[in-house]
Amino acid sequence: MFRKIALTLSLAAGVAAVALSPASAAPKGKDAEVTILVSSLSYSFPHFVFLQEQLEDEASKLGKVKVLRADGQLSAPKQIADIEAALVQGVDGIIIAPADADALAPAVREAIKAGVPVVTIDRPVNGVPEVLANVAADNFKGAIRQGEAIEAQFPKGATIVNLQGIPGDKTANDRNGGLHKALDGKADYKFVSEQTARFSRDQGLSVTENILTGLSEPPQVIAAANDDMALGAAQAVDARGLKGKIAIFGYDGSTDALKAIADGSLAATVDQFPGKQGRIAIRTLVDYIRVGTKPAENNILVEPIAITKANLDKAERFGLLGQ
Repeated sequence: MFRKIALTLSLAAGVAAVALSPASAAPKGKDAEVTILVSSLSYSFPHFVFLQEQLEDEASKLGKVKVLRADGQLSAPKQIADIEAALVQGVDGIIIAPADADALAPAVREAIKAGVPVVTIDRPVNGVPEVLANVAADNFKGAIRQGEAIEAQFPKGATIVNLQGIPGDKTANDRNGGLHKALDGKADYKFVSEQTARFSRDQGLSVTENILTGLSEPPQVIAAANDDMALGAAQAVDARGLKGKIAIFGYDGSTDALKAIADGSLAATVDQFPGKQGRIAIRTLVDYIRVGTKPAENNILVEPIAITKANLDKAERFGLLGQ
């Protein structure tokens, strides 16, 4: 269990905007105490829980770093209110996984204008090149790895159901685009249904149930843009007695997905190393606040890998399986 250093922000969603006095952008010193707001997309996703735990563990190793934890609850207004309140409290920096890349841009811009550096994580905001860094998985390449895993298991082709993420979301677009990049133009691979399940396990279940009802015969593959949808799809497949007859491919490398790979419910997942993302993000921000060090590039991409039963031990969360 990681040493808990996080404090929970109790912030009203309706906090009004206030006049902000510019904060000093000068380095605070290498041993200075630092307070960071971390605004997650949602702690309902295991991906962000693990990312946060690893980020906080790294903060404890850096020392004198206080992390204020705020659950974005998939709500741009909630994240905007949390940013405003944190600026009033006098935080030194902000790490945010934005619920809406456009809606969060003005609040991020105002934080930077106030002298508070911002690192986006998992996904960027749009139109704010002044962020210190964006730390994320290369989701396009990750989805190509997912497509290659499908090819490896089905070298002669397959019929595929594609469960997509939140419409318009960059992460969802990249994962959908990478999967198509890997498989489009190969006549033996046919997408028989493509529908959004909004990264939700419940919708992964219900959407898959509806798709399977509507198809004349089961697909050979279900490719899901995250593990929650994949695990929901696995429930629907199991309920129809089709476990082992439809190969399900997820994306995230979650502990639940790794367990499902081990028991045969999932064929593969794509590990995007959220813990590594969290550690890089907090180090990057604290180094800048303390000594003024900027990252060599402000778009820091972690390359994902496909995880199957054959290389399960390469997963970032393999140690959590208790094997």
